[in-house]
Amino acid sequence: MKIASWNVNSLNVRLPHLEQWLTAFAPDVVGIQETKMDDHKFPDAVLAGLGYRSVFAGQKTYNGVALLSREPAQDVQIGIPGFEDEQKRVIAGTVNGVRIINLYVVNGQDVDTDKYAYKLRWLEAVHAWVASELQKYPELVVMGDFNIAPDARDVHDPLVWNENHILTSTAERGALNKLLQLGLHDAFRLHSEEEGVFSWWDYRAAGFRRNLGLRIDLTLVSDALKARALASGIDREPRTWDRPSDHAPAWVQLG
Repeated sequence: MKIASWNVNSLNVRLPHLEQWLTAFAPDVVGIQETKMDDHKFPDAVLAGLGYRSVFAGQKTYNGVALLSREPAQDVQIGIPGFEDEQKRVIAGTVNGVRIINLYVVNGQDVDTDKYAYKLRWLEAVHAWVASELQKYPELVVMGDFNIAPDARDVHDPLVWNENHILTSTAERGALNKLLQLGLHDAFRLHSEEEGVFSWWDYRAAGFRRNLGLRIDLTLVSDALKARALASGIDREPRTWDRPSDHAPAWVQLG
């Protein structure tokens, strides 16, 4: 079972890329972030033609998440239960017995801003929800654009991306570590200690060509799935295409 996460940064713009990638990479489940479209515009029929069933929660211009799967997702949840939020950032479903949570984590803008405070509140709510989900669904994958680089290996310049910088601040990394302490594992790090492997590169300053990136797109697997996580990685190829998303897909292969 191949499970992937991709921030497409506008499905309206990137649909041809998604179609090309689904055909070539052939994942069983994909979590999409930043669809940036209302639900009535979601290309459900196009994706069904490629063999994928879709569940989605979108909004115009910003945010938006979806789960695509070869088998229909069951017990679908949109949003964090008990956390009032108009932003469409969360969708979950169960596919072939595996519970999958797809997150588009708040960016936070900058440390000490209102958006940063909202990000930390949001992550606290996610933590409480994931804790309860693990009780019901031991086989759990939490994936998405986390907007947090786990440690210094995951940034191109640790002097810039430091404990006081957005996406790498002490509080953000602390929230991610608290989530991991529930019994989740960064699938990429189960198979590689390599530095400088990124999933996001700024469009500016030739960021991709110079590999000035961050690894902020993560696939986390529960204790019950750890032994089944046979491989994981980041597929850089879509980032080389014309008019690409600034993110590349992250994936994990379960046996």
